[in-house]
Amino acid sequence: MKIKEVVELLNARVVSGQNLLESEVEYCFASDLMSDVLTLESDNLLLLTGLANLQTIRTSEMSDINKIIFVRRKKATDEMIRLAAENEIILIECDYSMFRSAGILYNAGLKPVY
Repeated sequence: MKIKEVVELLNARVVSGQNLLESEVEYCFASDLMSDVLTLESDNLLLLTGLANLQTIRTSEMSDINKIIFVRRKKATDEMIRLAAENEIILIECDYSMFRSAGILYNAGLKPVY
């Protein structure tokens, strides 16, 4: 699935990485615990999280995750957007809950990590 399709499904807003909307994603993982994110070993992964801070961007960078959706109306700060742009990480903001977002993406064909 292309990221632009994910954005449409979730009625979301892209705040960083607009030039990467044709990127493909196959798997999705939902978590607010960055320690859980660090244990992942999947390529082509989208992270759903309500943890909107610099640690999320840094953890994603370390885990080779370049697609992040902030759920529950969480907003990326200017510093987060700058760091994401430097690392070619797509940041998306979504008003839906994590449960609703994950359900929509699962029903649309994204695979769970486990």
